[in-house]
Amino acid sequence: MKGERREVRGERREVRGEKKMLRRVLKYIRDKELLEKGDRVLVCVSGGADSVALLDVLQRGGYECVVAHCNFHLRGEESDRDERFVREVIGERLKAKGEKLWVKDFDTVGYAQEKGISIEMAARELRYRWFAEVAAETGCKAIAVAHHQNDQAETLLLNLKRGAGIRGLCGMRAKSGNPYEVRGERREAGIPIIRPLLCTTRDYIEHYLRDIRKIDWVDDSTNTDTSIKRNAIREQLKHYSKAEIEHMAETAERMQGYVDWLEGKESREAGRAKLFEELKDYGFAEIDKIYDALQKGEGGKEFRSATHVATIKKKKIEIQKIE
Repeated sequence: MKGERREVRGERREVRGEKKMLRRVLKYIRDKELLEKGDRVLVCVSGGADSVALLDVLQRGGYECVVAHCNFHLRGEESDRDERFVREVIGERLKAKGEKLWVKDFDTVGYAQEKGISIEMAARELRYRWFAEVAAETGCKAIAVAHHQNDQAETLLLNLKRGAGIRGLCGMRAKSGNPYEVRGERREAGIPIIRPLLCTTRDYIEHYLRDIRKIDWVDDSTNTDTSIKRNAIREQLKHYSKAEIEHMAETAERMQGYVDWLEGKESREAGRAKLFEELKDYGFAEIDKIYDALQKGEGGKEFRSATHVATIKKKKIEIQKIE
């Protein structure tokens, strides 16, 4: 009987964990206006934990997913192993539903030599150009990639080390135009790139797959090569707490708002940046919730810090000190 109770409690925890991940990501998608309910979206799946989790969450969230995998042939047998994993694990599931898995092989080294660019830039150009083509052919509304808060923190620290201006501190946006570059010309594909996992961390993604959904993934061994600058920063971030990584990601997002504000753009991020500046001396932590209440005109709604009360008055905020 005790064993049965423990098993039931374990199942309940798994259900709660699954719902927590779904709620977090789906709320982020709504807040950032990344997709509409039921949209068709191209999901870029390498076979790693991040992209496998992204596909799982989007499918469970009710989005119609087209799956694409690139083999850049840069890691020998490991590159082919990743392709086999995606074909055997994900491709077979798609086949059973009558859906296609899109796979593309690239001569990345040859392309880099031909264009006189780095391997990293060559892989980027090749994949985003192809993603744009597949997304257009299949009627997708967006191209979903699996960057998360650790990636955002890495980008922020990498840009700081290089000596970044204000744009470098913005990190990656949840939604950006899809400029796929052909050397010497810049073209807009018209289908945006979205990053629905920027609301969560690498550790939580792996916990979600391993402990809650019981889904396998493959690891890229080159991620441990600390001679690569980003990997060295990734190794450093292992010593940071979850809260510190989240704060760095939030800082990058806040900087996006300041850039939009300075450029006169009307965006959610700009509105949040303005509100943060108005409220930063009063200790309010729920800037997002206050912003949403303002936008909805939720008159009379109150928010409290340790020292002040903020009351929504139509589209304005009234601040009073707690006596």
